[in-house]
This record gives sequence, structure tokens and C-alpha cells, in this order.
Amino acid sequence: MLIERVIVGELEVNCYVVAAEPGGKAVVIDPGADIVGIKRILEKNRLKAECVINTHGHADHIGCDNELGLPVYVHMLDRVFLFKPELNMSTVLGASYSVTAEIRELEDDQVITAGGVEMRVIHLPGHTPGGIALFCERNGPRVLFSGDSLFRGAIGRSDLPGGDESSLLASLRERILELPGDTLVYPGHGESTTIGEETKNNPFLRRP
Repeated sequence: MLIERVIVGELEVNCYVVAAEPGGKAVVIDPGADIVGIKRILEKNRLKAECVINTHGHADHIGCDNELGLPVYVHMLDRVFLFKPELNMSTVLGASYSVTAEIRELEDDQVITAGGVEMRVIHLPGHTPGGIALFCERNGPRVLFSGDSLFRGAIGRSDLPGGDESSLLASLRERILELPGDTLVYPGHGESTTIGEETKNNPFLRRP
């Protein structure tokens, strides 16, 4: 599996270009900004993007949804975030942004194939109502794209519109800690980690 990270925007979002191999189709996860940088990665690897996946509906993760001209996948509960600036927080960043691209809804445990890579949707409410992670285990090493739900040594904020800390903690403990320890975690901000490392060291994930 090919995974290229592009750090985009003033909030330094990790946008990921993912494909089974160079020279084929790709999926772009969380294209928050810097369309030039994203296209540069696609061109370097001779990739043609076929869709966008938003791990949630905040503006720093959806800012280039329209510019790519592709279908956009998002969990059904975050669909409304893509249309309402007061929910996606774009007004806080000095803009008023809404997505006009074609929207396709995702559900928990849905399996989709994008960029030649099979991904299972894991619904992780708490940062937003429709926050998701994407789990890949059939195209090489086990990989989890965790969005803003799980970071290295931390978890996502729950004090923004639609957030709920108890839901986030429960969903992480019940859905994420059960994954194999060698699963590589690629978060929405910051550096990568593993499930094993977070199970052992993340202070927020210690079971009560």
C-alpha cells in the first residue's frame, strides 16, 4: 500500500493520499487545504484520485473537497456539517465554507474499496457525531486512519459543536483498543503511532 502524507493548512492537518500501488487510482483522505501540494503527490506517483473521504466534517479537513471535483464520502451523521459553516467551524477560520461536491454517505462497519484499497468504516462519535476511522488490513500492514478521534498520546477535542467526551472515550475503548497492537495509526494531526503504543501509554485510554 502506498501512503503519502501532506500537511495542509494553518492547523496542520494530515491529508493522506492512499493507493494500492503507484500508477493507479487513489483516494484522498481529509483534503483540508493546499490543493497544489495534494496534486503534486498524485502526479509524482502517477495516480488518479477517484474519491475523497472525510473522517469528519470540520473545515480544516474538508477545505479542498470542492477543488478536487470528486465524490466525497462522509459518515451520514456528519453530512450536515459539510453544508453548515456554523457546524464545520469555517467561520472561526475567517471563511464561510460549504461543500458543493457530490456527497455519498458512509455507515458504521461499511466496507468500501477506494484507490484499490479495502477500508472498513469504524464510527467513533465524540469529536463530532459522525467521526470515523478507516481500518485497512488486506493490502499490506494493518493501518488505521483515525481522523481527529485518536492522536499519539491524546484524543480529539469534544468541546466543539456536536462533541461528547464520554461517547468518544467509549467508542475508542470499545472499537479501537480491540484492534491488533501492531496496527499503524495515522491521525488527523501529528505523528503516527500504533495501537499497542496507545493502549500502553495514552493516558486517556486507561480503562476506569
